[in-house]
Amino acid sequence: MNILVVDDESVIREGIKRTIRKAFPGHRVQLAENPDEAAQILRGGQIDVVLTDILMPGMTGLELMQVSRSNYPHVKWVIISAYSEFAYAKEAVRLGAKDYMLKPIGKEALISMIGRLGEEVERDAELEQETRLLRSNLKFLREAVFQRWATGLDIGNLDIAPFVERYPRFYLVLVKMESDDTVHLEHFIVENVLTELIERHGKGFVTSLDGKSLLGLVTPDSPDGAKRLSDELRLHLKKYVKVPFQVGLSEEIRDFNSIPAAIRGMGRKSGTLEFEYYAPGGNRAVEVALQYIRANYNTDVTLEKVASVVFLNPAYFSQVFKQKTGSGFKEYVISLRMEKAMELLKHTQLKLIDIAEKVGYQDVKHFTQVFRKRTNMTPTEYRQRGWEKDGLNRACP
Repeated sequence: MNILVVDDESVIREGIKRTIRKAFPGHRVQLAENPDEAAQILRGGQIDVVLTDILMPGMTGLELMQVSRSNYPHVKWVIISAYSEFAYAKEAVRLGAKDYMLKPIGKEALISMIGRLGEEVERDAELEQETRLLRSNLKFLREAVFQRWATGLDIGNLDIAPFVERYPRFYLVLVKMESDDTVHLEHFIVENVLTELIERHGKGFVTSLDGKSLLGLVTPDSPDGAKRLSDELRLHLKKYVKVPFQVGLSEEIRDFNSIPAAIRGMGRKSGTLEFEYYAPGGNRAVEVALQYIRANYNTDVTLEKVASVVFLNPAYFSQVFKQKTGSGFKEYVISLRMEKAMELLKHTQLKLIDIAEKVGYQDVKHFTQVFRKRTNMTPTEYRQRGWEKDGLNRACP
């Protein structure tokens, strides 16, 4: 049996692994310290059981479970938590969790639970292995063919008639993500959420166009089904996806041959649209970040450090910060430091080296260069002019 343990505390992860390996030497146990790593492991291997902590940076264990159920329906989930709140347990049961265990987890309880789940996995494997393999192979083949067709690539002698017959009318849903970094977790989330929504609103499938774009094909059950799917998708992605994204919806399509042109048109249209953002990470995250910067501007405050404080992807945090403040992160920090430096130059007699250190610069020469670039004068000139102005004001009635 293949088991995945997801917990941001290494002591917990390793402890669970040791207990399971000692009691069940034949079981394979993989570890992930965050949902991003868990998503990659789920996509790369046949995981049978996932034991996941609830509260982790970026995404809760319940959210990870919710967005994974559609693509991995065979996986058995166990929620582990340090909190005995009824709401957590109730939500875990609603989502189909096999168990809800409180930390610290007793060895006997853990062994008993793994033994029981092992029997379930073995029974399920006997009944579903052949069917699962057949469906999986057909799914990957279908999506690979469609991906090449949709992007205008040659599909050789492969027959697309089954597509045409199964989907005489349909809509295309294009999701594009914007990030300088790889987006394994976000790609995983979009794929799972879009798949689940397509199944809820009609029939269809999802395929990956590239590392940051996915395409869904859906034949909705109702006239407004595609629009409702698109709206729901935006709401879910604003909740879960922590990089800027776009959702595009095509008009109804009845000719399969027009798909490549329709995708190109949607791509051109996306260039004129604003990217949407992770809702919970918006104003509140920026407020916390600003408080942290104001309290620590005189230290080595970096974009990556502040992003980690508010549990956001650095690339995403950078964009949200600029959207909310109108200033880039680096520019904001420099402006704040120069503002504090000007106050110290005007109201104290501290040496330049001391002022530089107080506003976050260990090198007084660098501090002077930044100050001059910002004010068109050196710190010494600024201090002198401040005194001259103060003297003039005192002399004038």
